[in-house]
Amino acid sequence: MAPETPTTDRKVVVITGAAGGIGTALAQRFAREGAAVALLDRDEESTRQVAKPIEATGVPVLALRCDVTSQADCTAAIERVIEVLGGIDVLVNNAGITHLGAFHETDVDVLRRVMDVNFFGAVHCTKAALAALLERRGQVIVTSSVAGIAPLATRTGYSASKYALHGFFDSLRAEHRDDGLRVLLVCPSFIDTPIGDHALGPHGDQSPAGARSGVRRPASPQALADAVVRAAERNKRLLLFPREAVLSYWVARLVPRLYERLMIRRTLGSSTR
Repeated sequence: MAPETPTTDRKVVVITGAAGGIGTALAQRFAREGAAVALLDRDEESTRQVAKPIEATGVPVLALRCDVTSQADCTAAIERVIEVLGGIDVLVNNAGITHLGAFHETDVDVLRRVMDVNFFGAVHCTKAALAALLERRGQVIVTSSVAGIAPLATRTGYSASKYALHGFFDSLRAEHRDDGLRVLLVCPSFIDTPIGDHALGPHGDQSPAGARSGVRRPASPQALADAVVRAAERNKRLLLFPREAVLSYWVARLVPRLYERLMIRRTLGSSTR
């Protein structure tokens, strides 16, 4: 499921966590823009299923198994993308997991697992792709969360991993301000994805309660993908989506105690992104 010769006349977009939810929506959206897409995910079969309808449209697509917690996996996947598609213009660090449980009852290993996927997964892929991105004056897009700009009770590790992404990628942008590397941090609030259904419990097993949003009508991954592509084209540094995310951003900064009360009332036992 790959072009026979490297693609040179199309933008090449690499997306991690591409087998479902936001990752799949982003793959479909970038493909509609005419970009060649490389889909990376630990679930190889599901990734291939996502790739099939994209390939049927004539867009070059590459589906690869990649565990982002493995630096070796990320390096091998990125090298394969460059070999097959000819380079990288956009890296979308989207792979992520969440957990559910108050810190006092949660094993530290659970927080470490969340950090390994959400933070170090992005670091691994960016490290592997950086030279190729700089060669094309490319762009890194990072799926963060409202939990990366405001607190989220019962998801301390998830929130910490998202805050860490901001520190890392804002700093990376500064390091390469003269190299043409662009960085977009995406902070969704409530998006209709299955991430909460697979939330880790306090001891590392799947949480029986899940971590679902308390919002009646969460935004669709497709709507978020549209907003991401528009923001990337405009070279934005931060995308807050939807309107709730913008409100959360400002309330958390201007009236933090009020934000805390509202957040606990609304999201205790639920999840963002």
